[in-house]
Amino acid sequence: MTDTTPASTESTAAITERNRMYWQSRRGMWELDLMLVPFLDGCLNQLSEALQSDYKRLLKEEDQDLFLWLMRREPATDPSLQPIIQAIIDHAENGSLDQYKGL
Repeated sequence: MTDTTPASTESTAAITERNRMYWQSRRGMWELDLMLVPFLDGCLNQLSEALQSDYKRLLKEEDQDLFLWLMRREPATDPSLQPIIQAIIDHAENGSLDQYKGL
């Protein structure tokens, strides 16, 4: 018999959502993988709900656009995404190199 209490449902839903975001963060473009996956693993839980929501919105963007924004070649077309983009860039620039070992 499975436990269907609200707490277990919430934790299952949270785990499912995190897994979904992990696989959406694996873009198939090495440069994006090197920025998005370590950010998800190291920072997502500490972000506000608003920034977590922005991260989810960012994952819906095209790889070519993400690349341009994260490599600072162009600003995001949606200025409201700029704070999460900057957080990802900051994490990549200031994080430990150990964050890349699993990739």
